[in-house]
Amino acid sequence: MKLSVRLVALAALVATAACAPQTSGDTSSGKDEKSGTLRVWLFQEVNNKPKEQVVDSVVAEFEKAHKGTEVTVEYIPVETRAQRIKAAFNDPKSAPDLIEYGNTDTAGYVKDGGLADITEEFGAWDEAKDTDPTARQSVTVGGKVYGAPYFVGVRALYYRTDVFKELDLKVPRTQAELISTAKKIRAEKPELYGLAVGGAYTYGAMPFIWAHGGELAEAESGSYASAIDSPAARKGIEAYTSLFGDDNCPAAKCAGMGGNDTVTAFASGKAAMAIGGDFSHAAVEAGKVKGKYAVVPLPGVKAGSIAPAFAGGNNLGVLKSTSHRTLAVDLMKRLASKKTQGELFEAMGFLPTFSDVREQAAAKEPFVKPFVQTLEAGTKFVPASPAWGQIDSSLVLPTMFQEIVSGKKSVAEASGDAAKKMDAAFGSAG
Repeated sequence: MKLSVRLVALAALVATAACAPQTSGDTSSGKDEKSGTLRVWLFQEVNNKPKEQVVDSVVAEFEKAHKGTEVTVEYIPVETRAQRIKAAFNDPKSAPDLIEYGNTDTAGYVKDGGLADITEEFGAWDEAKDTDPTARQSVTVGGKVYGAPYFVGVRALYYRTDVFKELDLKVPRTQAELISTAKKIRAEKPELYGLAVGGAYTYGAMPFIWAHGGELAEAESGSYASAIDSPAARKGIEAYTSLFGDDNCPAAKCAGMGGNDTVTAFASGKAAMAIGGDFSHAAVEAGKVKGKYAVVPLPGVKAGSIAPAFAGGNNLGVLKSTSHRTLAVDLMKRLASKKTQGELFEAMGFLPTFSDVREQAAAKEPFVKPFVQTLEAGTKFVPASPAWGQIDSSLVLPTMFQEIVSGKKSVAEASGDAAKKMDAAFGSAG
């Protein structure tokens, strides 16, 4: 999801009333009314007005195309989304017809029976063929599609151009060079973190695991089995945790840091490098390092390679309880269309989920280029299991990293314990 979104998206509006989408009958209400009021829940952003203007334009076109319809849009806080959405699943009468949701929540919401299966409609949507593969994966559970990708967000390497010039350093081309460069900077400038890292920064650590050939989990017999303790994953864990220490980012200060903390450290001038998202751009521009930094894809193990990044972002989904399925699917497509995603990029900086629209965005805004390169190099996603929500909320991976950097456990011991916890969650989720 927008992991606190933050995540920040041109052709024609899709489908009009004359091209009403096919329905698969997957609604618990048993109704498919072609007029009336549709309720939509979208996420409230820090600066929401530009988003509202884009959405209002789409809604006006939708209401014009569907006589006798009215759309009410409510912007809900991201922090309380879980309670609001779960309550809606349990009370269809007060539930909206269409929701925005974090892409890591898909599997859990499907298990809860809240989202409608829109596989047929998505397959018949002309624009869907240009959807980024990982974004498509984020709306897919068990081979069925439960929504439309809305925007995507990835992370790359921010670095201080002034510091690199002063110390005559080259931009790292491999993870080994990244680690050694971070430590050189710390040695020369002990007031700085070479590379700001966080023991609670799960999505900043994942690229190290994936770059070394590791995985979080592997699909197995309709479920998943943890792979966090595999030899390849352990190499990635060792690489990431080697960055915690007095020679880069002291464990006493950095073990508890999350993603926001590392970006704040960079923006405030306390770090020479940080792993930040496209959605971090505004915060960095507002900081002390404005005009003194650049961004490149996070390097992989081999020179010239790009470490796979986690593809965060948000999706739109039709609730299974809707009594306006056809209308809700059409509105979903309009809100997630190429035209709208392009406008959302202009308004909010949200990266489009369509490859061609993203290229257009990169041509307009140079800062987008390293993030688009990262996406094109191939991204990864979390296991499509309802267990992931439990694994994430119970801090299984942050606990593992913190046990290692504090010296309480070895990489083998900590990853083995984390694997057991993950397998227990996968087992309970079925």
